[in-house]
Amino acid sequence: MSPSRPPAQMPSLSMRVKSSVIMGITGLISRCFLHGFNTVETHGLAQFRELLDSRADPEKRERGLLTGIFSPSFILCCINIFLYFSNHVSVLDDPMVWGLLPLSYAFNPNNLRWTLGAHDICFKNQLFSSFFTHGQVLPCHRSKHSPHGGLFQPCMTQAIRLLSHPSPSPPASPYYTTTGTDSILSPLTHPQHRRYSWVHVFPEGLVHQHPDVDLRYFKWGVARLILESEPSPDIVPMFIDGTQKCMAEDRGFPKFLPRVGKTVRVTFGGVLDYEATFGDLKARWDELVRRETKKGNTTKTVGWLWKTAVIEQTDDGDGDGQRQVGELTSEELRNGREAREIRIEVARRMREEILRLRSERGVYKESEESFGRAETWRVDKGEEGKKYRSRVDGSQINQD
Repeated sequence: MSPSRPPAQMPSLSMRVKSSVIMGITGLISRCFLHGFNTVETHGLAQFRELLDSRADPEKRERGLLTGIFSPSFILCCINIFLYFSNHVSVLDDPMVWGLLPLSYAFNPNNLRWTLGAHDICFKNQLFSSFFTHGQVLPCHRSKHSPHGGLFQPCMTQAIRLLSHPSPSPPASPYYTTTGTDSILSPLTHPQHRRYSWVHVFPEGLVHQHPDVDLRYFKWGVARLILESEPSPDIVPMFIDGTQKCMAEDRGFPKFLPRVGKTVRVTFGGVLDYEATFGDLKARWDELVRRETKKGNTTKTVGWLWKTAVIEQTDDGDGDGQRQVGELTSEELRNGREAREIRIEVARRMREEILRLRSERGVYKESEESFGRAETWRVDKGEEGKKYRSRVDGSQINQD
């Protein structure tokens, strides 16, 4: 049975104007920089635009969109719901990619991406918080900078619900908190307007500038988005090369200015066959959720963090329970062995899809297999600095 639709509810005129201006001007500047000062090569952009066009009317969307990108640069530091995945090679990655789209897209935020941005940078004060909130950025705590980081922080719940079918009613409060003291405007306040949104993520979780544009392992948060969104989102992988030359981590003075005269290459993949790529893992995950729910858990977690508050949950043994999308109601679902194994494999397969795009370009060396395993990078965990040269592969790393 399809979920009941809440009555259409639009954000205020002020909010819509601010979002349109912020995202439109950012897209305009990005487009001018890319096409005015650099050489741009794209592959698959036409089919990606067709996908966006098919999602233009929120009322006609049937699932979210998730895009993931590998890119050696990233300006925000760091879904129909559409999930987008990419590499992360520069601080320019997020805004520059959307500069590839015609300006007719830039001023329509309802059909543009939501993404995650570092809380300590993008939400460090009220001005920044307002700017990035209207720029459709969710505050993400990075564990190296904050005790509130991790796989189960509120931004993940927000992202999962943006990708999923709308809640029958908006949340009780238009705001949520990520620390217990901050106050963030929730995009879920307008469920019908945000239905099946597009979420874009950088699964490496940091800027990784490898000489041959190879990929690190993918963080498990991407697995939560793929497994827990309901219904399963459309997933589009992406690969970027060239923005790391515009903002190389080892660049000299003036460091704050991007370099020009570079060639930026962006490859858009097609929508993945979800069942063929993740179907078996999704089935395992759903079965694990069903078993845990059927155990008759008497509690579920709510609040700004999963351990903030506990309320009663009744379960009649039929496995339906009271769990909401994005909520994990037991320790086994959060940190159990099987849950971890499933997430690791989902992240590995997502990485393989982006590597496939990389391979299709035919100009890169074969990827180092060990780079796809988290244990390979443990040697870097002792690094005190947030910007350093990796002892594993000699790449430039930026976690700042």
